[in-house]
Amino acid sequence: MPLLEVKNLRRDFGGLSAVAGVDLHVNDGEIVGLIGPNGAGKTTIFNLISGTIKPTGGNILFKGEDITGLKPYEICRKNIARTFQAINLMRDMTVFENVLIGFLFGALMNNTEARNEVHALLDFVGLSDKEDVSADALTIAEQKRLEIARALATKPDLLLLDEVMAGLTPSEVSSTVEMLRKINNKGVTLFLIEHIMHAIMDVSDRIIVMHYGKKIAEGAPEEVTKDEKVIEVYLG
Repeated sequence: MPLLEVKNLRRDFGGLSAVAGVDLHVNDGEIVGLIGPNGAGKTTIFNLISGTIKPTGGNILFKGEDITGLKPYEICRKNIARTFQAINLMRDMTVFENVLIGFLFGALMNNTEARNEVHALLDFVGLSDKEDVSADALTIAEQKRLEIARALATKPDLLLLDEVMAGLTPSEVSSTVEMLRKINNKGVTLFLIEHIMHAIMDVSDRIIVMHYGKKIAEGAPEEVTKDEKVIEVYLG
């Protein structure tokens, strides 16, 4: 049984079908990449899975349970976490406080236990020397790591990552890929959207390709890069 299964998922906005009957799955322990042109429906898929918006039709199953239409906090407490394409932090709070929120309200830890966990997690993502810095004062790369840390603080089994490498330098992309592998090795399944092709092809076990709200291809990275339709509509 897949960890995540999406069946005939639809989301219509007026006369436009942003997601048009998509079937996909993510197995426990996998790293799955979701690619496609801008407007393909990738972030809408993440919004539907995480409860930010409700589907027009179809079902979302997590660990065999139908979670379709649950609220975002309910989805989070089912052990699904996400990051956002536009970085979404408590910018007037410190790095420490941002991660503490994840432990307190996502993982529902008590204050003492949560505070002890924050230090280890910030060390894991390379921000241990930034604990008392305001989130707004961080670089883009650091803000993205902080958002990942806050998501991990909720103790997810599935982490949805929406363009966590966008805007990063080549060295920052490489270190992020390394961090994602470490997160996966700790038992967290990853489902990520990314436009940096060499990075997503390198880190992913399997790639799903979308175009105009539909899934047009799926397979191992080396298979997808040779697919004529994928080359035509996306890879060029």
